[in-house]
Amino acid sequence: MGELRLCVQCRTRPVDERWRPFCSERCRNEDLARWADGRYRVAGEPVPPPDSDEEQPD
Repeated sequence: MGELRLCVQCRTRPVDERWRPFCSERCRNEDLARWADGRYRVAGEPVPPPDSDEEQPD
């Protein structure tokens, strides 16, 4: 018998195969909205500050 997996968004209901790894369309959309709002971030190299000796456009 397989292990019961919970929704990665709400962590209260079991995963529905139609919305995997979520339990519903609602949880899937909430996760998508968090990405769109910028609440999730992917780690990467820091962006260096612009060089102060470069000419700035007028």
